[in-house]
Parts: sequence; C-alpha cells; structure tokens
Amino acid sequence: MQPTDTKNPEYYHKVVDCQWGCPAHTDVPGYIRHIAQGEYTQAYLLNRESNVFPGILGRVCDRPCEPVCRRARVDEEPVAICRLKRVAGDLKDDFKPYLPPVPEQKNGKKIAIIGAGCASMTVANDLLPLGYEMDVFESLPEMGGLIRSNIPKFRLPPDVIDEEFDVIVEQGINLHLNHSIESLKNLLNEDYDAVLVGTGAPKGRELDLPGRYDTDQIHIGIAWLESVAFDHIDEVGEKVLIIGGGNTAMDCCRTSLRLGGKDVKVIYRGERHAMKSSDWELEPALEENVDLVLCHSPEEYIVEDGKLVGMRFSIMEYSVDDDGKKQSRKVDEAIIPCDTVILAIGQENSFPWIERDLGIEFDQWEVPAVDPITYESTLKGVFFAGDAAFGPKNIIEAVEQGHQAAISIHKYCNKESLTDRLPHGMNLVTAKMGIHEWSYSNDFDYDDRYEVPTIPMQKRFKDINIEVELGYEPGQFKREVERCLNCDIQTDFVASLCIECDACIDICPVNCLTITENDEESSIRQKIKTPADNLDQAIYVSEDLPQTGRVMVKDEDVCIHCGLCAERCPTAAWDMKKFTLQVPYASDEAIDAAKETKKAV
Repeated sequence: MQPTDTKNPEYYHKVVDCQWGCPAHTDVPGYIRHIAQGEYTQAYLLNRESNVFPGILGRVCDRPCEPVCRRARVDEEPVAICRLKRVAGDLKDDFKPYLPPVPEQKNGKKIAIIGAGCASMTVANDLLPLGYEMDVFESLPEMGGLIRSNIPKFRLPPDVIDEEFDVIVEQGINLHLNHSIESLKNLLNEDYDAVLVGTGAPKGRELDLPGRYDTDQIHIGIAWLESVAFDHIDEVGEKVLIIGGGNTAMDCCRTSLRLGGKDVKVIYRGERHAMKSSDWELEPALEENVDLVLCHSPEEYIVEDGKLVGMRFSIMEYSVDDDGKKQSRKVDEAIIPCDTVILAIGQENSFPWIERDLGIEFDQWEVPAVDPITYESTLKGVFFAGDAAFGPKNIIEAVEQGHQAAISIHKYCNKESLTDRLPHGMNLVTAKMGIHEWSYSNDFDYDDRYEVPTIPMQKRFKDINIEVELGYEPGQFKREVERCLNCDIQTDFVASLCIECDACIDICPVNCLTITENDEESSIRQKIKTPADNLDQAIYVSEDLPQTGRVMVKDEDVCIHCGLCAERCPTAAWDMKKFTLQVPYASDEAIDAAKETKKAV
C-alpha cells in the first residue's frame, strides 16, 4: 500500500464519523467540548456556522450523525449529538454581536427567494454579509415552511422557530408573508438578478381507493397537520387510522391523541424494518400507546350513508426468493373500524405556478432538473434548494443545499464559473499541553447514554402545545458530553521518529495498531491484532520505518482517540492533533475571488 495522504482533508474528515455523516459537516466534537467547558454561546455559534438553526435541529434533526457515531461501535448507544445541540441552543447568551456584519452599502444585486423555509433562509443568511438585497415571499402567515406547518408544536415550539428565523430577517431581508407567487414568468420580468425556489414538497400523496370521495373524514397528512398548526382543526374522531410508516405518520398519530383520538393505529403495509420512520420518532409514539399494525395493505374505505366506518386491508406475507428478490402474497383480509383516516404515505413536489415554457425542465414526477453541484435549473439564474430541488429529504439536507445554492447565486451574479468552487481545507494543531496532558478529556467514560427527561404522560395530552421533551438537566448533559470520543483529535504519526519499540502497540486498549511488512490492503487489514474488517473506514499506513523498512498500520475504525500511544511513545513519533475541517461558504468564495482579482491587477 502507498503511504496514507493525511494532508488530504477528506482522510481525517472521514475519521470524524459524525461530521462525515452530517450533510452540513457540523464540527460535532468541537461544539460538544465547548459545552463540556460551559461555553454554550461558543457551542451555539460553532453549530450555527454550518447548520444555521441549532435550536430547531437540536429538537427535530433527522440525526444522520448518530447512527455512524464511533461510540456505538464500542457501546450500544451513540452520543446524544442532537440533544446536546439543543443544550447549546437553550443555554446560549446573546450571540447576535458575533454574527458577520451586514454592510449598509449594498452591492447592487437583488435576489428573489420563494418560500421561507430552512433552505431559503440559509441562502439569505449566507448572502446578507455580502451586501445582497433580498425579497423573501412566503405563502403562509408565518416563516418556517414545512417545519412550521408540519412539525407539531409539542415537538418544536413556535418560539424556537421565531428566534432563529427572526435573527436573519432582522439583518435586513424584505419578508413578504401571505404572499404566494402565482407566476414565475411574471416574477422573472421583475428586476431580480437571480431567483431561488425553496418551496419544499408541499403536496401529500393520495390513496385513491373505492370510497375515497364518499366522506369528508379522509385527510392528507401534511395538509391535515398544517390545518392543526394554524388552528383550523382542533378535534378528530375517536378511532383514527394513520396510513403510512414515515415520520409524518408518527406526527399524525401523536397529534391525533392530543385532539381526542382514543384508539389510534398506524397501519403499514410492510414489515417494521422497512418503515421509513426514525427510531426516535417511532418510539415516542409507541410509548404513548399508539398501535402499530404491520403487513396490512389498504384496499377500500368503508363508508355507510356518508359516514366513514372502517377500512378493508389485505394481510400480506413477505419472503425472499432464491434470487434474493422480495416477494409478497396476500394471506388474508381484515376490516378495521375507524371514523377518521389520515394518509401519510409520502410527499411530492408541486409547481403549478411555474410555466412550462420558461426553459425549466421537469421529469415525470414533476421534479425539476437541477444540477446536483450548483443547484441551478435548466434556466440560467433560477436555482432550487431543499425539498423543492430533489424531493423530500430532511432539514439538515435542506440547510446544506442552501449553503451550496448561495455560493452559486453569488458566483452567478458576479459572472464567475458556478462549478469552480473552493475545496475543503483543514487545520491540524497539536493538542499537547504537557508531557501527559491534553487540551481535551481523553479518559474513556463508561456511562451509558443519558435519556432526555420528558413531561409526565398524564400531562402530555391536556394541551397540544406542551413540549414533550424537556431537554437535558445540567447533571445529565455534563456527563453525556464525556461519552464523546473526540474523534477530531487525530493520531498524527511521524515515521522518521519511530524506533519500533512497540510501546504504542502494547498500550493500545483496542488493539488497533501494528507494525508489519507492507502488503496488499486485504492482507494488512488481517495483520492487525483486531482485524480491520470494516471496509468503509480507511486504515492508516505510514511511510517506511527507518529501522526495518516495515510500516506502522492503524485501524481508524476502532480507535477511541485516548492518546495513550502518544503518551507512551519515547520519541514523540505519535502526537494528538486537533483536526478542523474548513468548509467554504459564499463569503469564503467572495474573499477568494477578491484575492484573485488583486493578483491579476
């Protein structure tokens, strides 16, 4: 194997599994250490650089960072990354003085942003410091888009949305609420230099079965949640069926319980492992005694004299054939009584206000053709981000797409190449403070994951606006932060200093080091005391060692970043260094372009 190129930012980036798993590349270990040190405002600001809405995401992020957390490879449970983010949001002081200044003198460019959700407001957040004037058009009476209308208040209180969105508006955007855009063609005829479409995926999927239009007690999930959010619906039948198995279904069933539902069932046509809902969405629903009915495929709405009385289902059985293909067959039928049905079987894009003769191409699912790097549509100067770009995903994906769209809009307005973008950079700085002293807590904490306190069950259903999760108490989060393995503190090795004494190999608590003859990767992976069987995680291979020409090998997959190898090494061949991924944003692109212009002059 060739020596590992540790100067490539993506190598250490991938070692920081949580940051690698986060679409917005949030410096998770960094903000957790700030919390550990009581620096809550710094933790919030470090979050905000990448994910913009820490208070919101600390409650409702889909947490792609947690399933890949290294702690789950040595314990059963990952670090509570998401809920620690909320700690920073709840305990921060006034952070506004530390935000990038917005120039009074604008740059002469004007942007139209359609929709006031997370992707759109991320674009506004990134372009404000560069002097852009922006008009944001929102069809709803309040900002937030689908997080306002579709996430129940008992999960995400409105004041949390207001705080994090208002701080962007207060910096100088022109916000137009209750203002639907009826024609993109008309908007393009106005004096805008670029347009960003961030309208989400606002259309819920239908389930057109016999009886569908014979009653008014069948609802589309996201439209129903919006009606609840804006107080247009305040009651539901006692026997409620939620059709679907995603996160929207979980929000619908828990909301139904708070509006008078007594017997609430989630009906899913497949098996539990195939459900799209996150475990942390499903578990609270089950805790609140929602019934989960699996392998039931809807066939008919049963309506008598205009009244919904039940649904008929086929009971399915699933298997895998000899070719590995999933097979299904009907084994029985069932009728489940109900007086309300809520359909939560997916969301779709909807662009009836975009004329089809403008030059914007759409596929057969009415999803626009959008460049996955630049987020520009097939019509120059019109960009998409969030669910509007590639269909329903999640909030943190929308934020990252907003960052990238902002870069493209800035480059477009300055007649620069949209694809010529700054790469990731990195800093690597020693964490050594003394002979055996580090600038991070390197002890392994054996505590299990701490559960976030919740409001007692008997109080939850009295008011739909009562937030269920109370957030960590100080004694809990101060212990939970110690579970973090500091994966951004990297083991940096200098081959020329190694004397092959094996001290690091002897002391390594997880047996992730070895010195061996160089070979093919498959062979080297098996030579480590604990074989490196996870092919998704790289192994480190040093340059040839000066004594024997062998190589130092490390399995990055199981390293717990304890620093014992560096403490034991007699020649300082090992050091623990803080890795910081430098993620470029629109402001960085502007600085880079200014430098290039100065060079040319």
